[in-house]
Amino acid sequence: MARPRAFDERQVLERAREQFWATGYAGTRMDDIAQATGLGKGSLYGAFGDKSKLFHRVFGDWCTAVVEVAGGQLAGGPDAGALGRLSGYVHLMAENTVSDTERRGCLIAKGAAELAQHDPTVAGQSAETMTKLLTLLRTEISAAQRHGDIDSTADPERLAALLLTVVRGIEAVGKAGLDPETLRNIADTALAVLPMPEGQKRPMRSTSPPDRAET
Repeated sequence: MARPRAFDERQVLERAREQFWATGYAGTRMDDIAQATGLGKGSLYGAFGDKSKLFHRVFGDWCTAVVEVAGGQLAGGPDAGALGRLSGYVHLMAENTVSDTERRGCLIAKGAAELAQHDPTVAGQSAETMTKLLTLLRTEISAAQRHGDIDSTADPERLAALLLTVVRGIEAVGKAGLDPETLRNIADTALAVLPMPEGQKRPMRSTSPPDRAET
């Protein structure tokens, strides 16, 4: 019978994730992971495999978490609340970037930029995550259209792609140094350009930013 592990796997994966996030895949050695987690390299290899397999585990878990955060905001419900849910999600993503004072950026974007060209696993995980986010956004946009808050003749797939590009782009320009108010204004503008029926008021940013969630 296999001997039970004498460490908290979740904690080890979180510390490994933080190390990869800080120094990138190429800049991270298993010695660095061992130091960050407090485990010997033999234990790390035995539990998670080599550096590539460990990164795939960390990256996949993070992709799942990103979709879960989006699903918590874009959880569906009455059509009357769909536009508010969209607004809350877009503003939440802006606030997450504002809160990233270390300018680490998104682990998905960081990992994909470094590895997707040569690593089919990372490429597949990141593409699947973006597809799931698009689906969540498209579902809420369609609900808002049914309620009459967004022009029913607009293509929900294209609008979802626009909002996804905006929220992921906010992270990129925030990492590059744009100030918080500019980031918030980008979120406001993205929502303001959604094609509303004539006479419909545009959503405005709340004076109390939403609680931060990981992205």
